[in-house]
Amino acid sequence: MDLRISSAAPSDAERAAVDGFLGGTGDEHFADAGHAARGRRHLLLPALHAVSDAVGWISPGALNHVARRLSVPPADAYGVATFYAMFATEAQDPRVVHVCDDVACGPFGGEEILGALDGSGVHAVRSPCLGLCERAPAVLFQLAGEPDFSHAPAVAEQVRAAAEGAGTAAEADRRFADVTVSVPQAGQPGLRLLRRVGVVDPDSLDDYRAHGGYQALRRAVDLGPSRVITEVADASLTGRGGAAFPTGVKWDGVAKAPERPHYLVCNADESEPGTFKDRVLMEADPFGLIEAMTIAAYATGCERGYLYIRGEYPLATRRLERAIAAARTRGYLGDDVMGEGFAFDIELRRGAGAYICGEETALLNSIEGFRGEPRNKPPFPSVKGLFGKPTVINNVETLYNVLEVLAIGGPAFAGIGAGRSTGSKLFCVAGAVGAPGVYEVDFGTTLRELLELAGGLRGELRTILLGGAAGGFVMPDQLDVVLTLEGAREIGATLGSGVVLAFDTDADLTATLRRIAAFFRDESCGQCVPCRVGTVRQEESLARLERGAPRGPELTLLGDLARVMQDASICGLGHTAPAAVQSALDLGLLDVPTPRNGKVSLR
Repeated sequence: MDLRISSAAPSDAERAAVDGFLGGTGDEHFADAGHAARGRRHLLLPALHAVSDAVGWISPGALNHVARRLSVPPADAYGVATFYAMFATEAQDPRVVHVCDDVACGPFGGEEILGALDGSGVHAVRSPCLGLCERAPAVLFQLAGEPDFSHAPAVAEQVRAAAEGAGTAAEADRRFADVTVSVPQAGQPGLRLLRRVGVVDPDSLDDYRAHGGYQALRRAVDLGPSRVITEVADASLTGRGGAAFPTGVKWDGVAKAPERPHYLVCNADESEPGTFKDRVLMEADPFGLIEAMTIAAYATGCERGYLYIRGEYPLATRRLERAIAAARTRGYLGDDVMGEGFAFDIELRRGAGAYICGEETALLNSIEGFRGEPRNKPPFPSVKGLFGKPTVINNVETLYNVLEVLAIGGPAFAGIGAGRSTGSKLFCVAGAVGAPGVYEVDFGTTLRELLELAGGLRGELRTILLGGAAGGFVMPDQLDVVLTLEGAREIGATLGSGVVLAFDTDADLTATLRRIAAFFRDESCGQCVPCRVGTVRQEESLARLERGAPRGPELTLLGDLARVMQDASICGLGHTAPAAVQSALDLGLLDVPTPRNGKVSLR
């Protein structure tokens, strides 16, 4: 098998980056086929990260070297490298600034920053949501040879100075020390998921333990694996990533699977525009996630866990890396966890800018070293998941809820909330509100109460995007909707990932819908025709409406596209790509009967 893309050779820096990660000098012999080669392919994504981190891009020579070291066909290595937005396969400036122009940042300063940086010599690129919506506008610095860091709220002059080398990751990280900006409830009594945010030192295992850390794992060991699963099932805990699948059912299926080994995957690839709750938890309470993953692994018989975090979260990544190392040193991870005779360890994997990897099977492909394209289901991951083995996949917020389940017991947890929606829920409130941030409320709270908790509205409310780009709009006369799975469904909406993005009467909803359509067009993996073509046609139709095209044919086309994408796409991205647009149509928000002065506006 030819393992060369061309005659290009790696530079000394590229060779050192790859060999430093993989070990050895690169002169050793590695099998180029069979099980030995397949067993190394999962290192492809972190090897590409190593090169990109060191020199700022991935050259043909570097790809040659990575392909040879891992026995990966060069076309495959190139296909993976070009799949991710944070990797460049052409030479670029070693200091790149990603400026968020998405639904929460674009209208609140993102576009102004992009305009100010245009022609300034700063290599600025437009970026989808960076998960810093409560601090909008946000930027991310991707720096060759230096740690990446985020900056929010950003000002053009500060961005320019940092891009020229005046800023550091440590200085940027200190900007996030005041968690009350992101969590206005920090320190208040009665919190469950957020109770340690702003209270504990995120870098101190001792401080975490002093505030109740690892008591839930101790109780799990006392109960035993099967009883832990019973408690989770009795709690009626459902997944918090949007699908709301019963967690106990998922865990029980993997625990009983005869094939070994079992794997645990934490989906921390939080990329839904308007969503930032998981980022806040990981930044402020990283040991909580490690403890929750350990409990899940103990209950389901997993000895290995992968924490897949989005590449745009540098601070959360650094804190989790330190927390994992500390837990391993102190015996909370490893071959004999807490001296209780079971083994579990965690490997952190960074994504590289691909929303589709939030879909569970696309995430598995990404970990395995393939393009992040979804798989057909069935088989489901609980039967045939990571490396073809039974796999538990939970998102960050779901796992944090497990700590509370074990703290108070499954039945008590089930008594909180309403109906199928048990426990508390984190909501990411942003836009035209007085105090944007992450808020924890019990299921059953009304949308009006949540907005009041967030400081009320700024200006006159026009509409609220509930559930994110894959969600729908809620009108001012629907604010008394009960925030439960059932309550949202009754008004044709969804809670999704917990996004609550408020728009006042000055908001340009036409631009918002166009941005959502462009987001799904750009993030489609392209694997299936309904999504690959449908997302493009949806954006084109909205553009024609904006230019004053006849409304009837375009609305008919948008409806047809929505049905095809919802019925025939492989994964949830295609199913939900038309959701916000269709919601706007159904509610009469897209009201463009007569263009004036060549422009079209929404009601």
